[in-house]
Amino acid sequence: MNLFWREMKAHRKSLMTWCIGMILLIASGMGKYAGFSSSGQSMDELMGAMPASLKTITGMGSFDLSLATGFYGVLFLYMVLLATVHAVLLGATIISKEERDKTAEFLFVKPVSRTKVIVTKMLAALTNVLVLTLVSAVTSLFMVGYYSDGEPYIENVLVTIFGMLILQILFLGIGTMVGAGYKKSGKAATLSSAILLLAFLLSVAVDLSDALDGVKYITPFKYFEADQVMYGGGLDPVLVGVSVVLVAITAALTLLFYRRRDLHV
Repeated sequence: MNLFWREMKAHRKSLMTWCIGMILLIASGMGKYAGFSSSGQSMDELMGAMPASLKTITGMGSFDLSLATGFYGVLFLYMVLLATVHAVLLGATIISKEERDKTAEFLFVKPVSRTKVIVTKMLAALTNVLVLTLVSAVTSLFMVGYYSDGEPYIENVLVTIFGMLILQILFLGIGTMVGAGYKKSGKAATLSSAILLLAFLLSVAVDLSDALDGVKYITPFKYFEADQVMYGGGLDPVLVGVSVVLVAITAALTLLFYRRRDLHV
């Protein structure tokens, strides 16, 4: 348990920074909705002037931007990007930082197994993810509720946040897997970020080309899109199941790689 709190203390400032960033993102995004609404500018006219490809990439084409929930649906894409970047970097660095900071020798002279070390680190990382998710949920409910003008919003917000949580855990698993398996510990975060960027670019390509529709099962960014979970009946059980399997695989590979890893102290 001391190791758990050691990890929580080591990441507390970083977690606070990410939480503040998420709060500012949601508050500023919904503030723009208020600005559009008060200006009297027609959302339909604004949308009509935008290129179709831009509307597709930003996800604006599927939402009624005259509604607070519709504007939140567009904002959700950027929330997911912020949250998954945090998760994948956290996963990679929480594994590899002992070698980077030259503290591996200090850690492993203690009477703890590698399995206990890695499981405790993963639990600490998961706790960080849960805290950011909770902050995202509370801020989203407050801001969307403030501008909702009586429209129902709680269910829409909560279902998107739950989808975001699943994606965070999935990318956290990818980060820990890379951090445990990659020989160059200092570059684990870079490789993890590259994987996330590739997954996002694939999701954009799928949006732009119907011929790539089958690729959507490869990129997690297509699993829980706001328009699908808000207007399509909630989270797809099949994709939730796929996500759970992928999380289990990355967790198992993290344990396997870390047990076999040659630590540079």
